[in-house]
Amino acid sequence: MAVSLQVIYPISEGKTFDYNYYTGTHFGLVDEHLGPHMDSMVVTKGLAGGPDVPPGIFAVATLLFKDHDALNAAMGAAPPVLADIANFTNVQPQMLIGEVIS
Repeated sequence: MAVSLQVIYPISEGKTFDYNYYTGTHFGLVDEHLGPHMDSMVVTKGLAGGPDVPPGIFAVATLLFKDHDALNAAMGAAPPVLADIANFTNVQPQMLIGEVIS
């Protein structure tokens, strides 16, 4: 069964996020280390939290995997990717691992 890993970067007071580094450098590390285990990746940049409401999230990265074994293999290869987070944000990202149901 397909599984997803979502990495969520919430906005709060004093937090920063460098989108240029994220897309220009971090994505390359994700592709290099996690790419061989992933089926696909979609990244969404937060624009709003609703009509006339500022976004509460800088970005959400959704990585899709064939199954738990592929996710586990990716997580084993993730240390260089995780170490790079401090280069583009001071946010402690939230993670959600889930079963893809649709």
